[in-house]
Amino acid sequence: MEITLPFTYDFDRTLERLSLDPLHAIDLSEKAVRLPMPEGNIVKVRATGSTYQPSFEITGAKPDQLEEIKHIFHFDRSLEPVYEHYQKTNLAHLFHEHQGTPLVREFSLYGSLMKSIIHQQLNLSFAHTLTSRFVQNFGEEKEGVWFYPNAEKIAKLEPADLRELQFSTRKAEYVIGLSKAIAAGTLRLDEMENRTDEEITSELIAYRGIGLWTAQSFLMFGLGRPNLFPLADIGLQNALKIEWQRSEKPKKEEIMAHLPDWEPYLSYAALYLWRSIE
Repeated sequence: MEITLPFTYDFDRTLERLSLDPLHAIDLSEKAVRLPMPEGNIVKVRATGSTYQPSFEITGAKPDQLEEIKHIFHFDRSLEPVYEHYQKTNLAHLFHEHQGTPLVREFSLYGSLMKSIIHQQLNLSFAHTLTSRFVQNFGEEKEGVWFYPNAEKIAKLEPADLRELQFSTRKAEYVIGLSKAIAAGTLRLDEMENRTDEEITSELIAYRGIGLWTAQSFLMFGLGRPNLFPLADIGLQNALKIEWQRSEKPKKEEIMAHLPDWEPYLSYAALYLWRSIE
């Protein structure tokens, strides 16, 4: 399938960010990514155009997967309203620099939640190492593409199994406990698409191991929600410290004062601020 987008879309920057995760099958020279689909097949998305005339070749997709792929990569809605909105804010130059960079969803809802749990309170490098160990020990590799394990498999583990990979006991308990809830059908990630951010957050934080940061991370990268700004994120605080040329990180209250100007696209402010320091 060939698709053309009628708006600016920077796939080079998209692949750069995706390549930070060693589990992603990225080919920068070919401008392509291969992604694992829940149905077990592998889909390849390759850029055939440019940032200002974007077009893509999609291969390996089943007919009923095309809309989901468009949703994952933000092909189905223009980025121009986001860019235009931020030209009236104090982040205008940041959005000019990163114009056309989309909020790309994780390829698996279960994987997104597990990744959010694993990344809690870790530096990015070790967080990716730990996530890779988790997937490579319990997931599956097909043609060089890694698939996250299913919840049923992780639900059968003991904390000691994850402790061997350098998980803390508490984090191992969180991952297994959530996997048990998903495997039992108590927590239905596949039914969250049509629910509000507030409803989803309320349900998630009722589970041991999920706080507001983890819930917001899942909403942003699992479900692609556009209007979230994790105030407690150290990376965002450091990015704003640089952006605002401060000697210290800004306080929560100071950041909150800017949020009304940035809404309803807070997730893009967060994404572009992260990109500015990655």
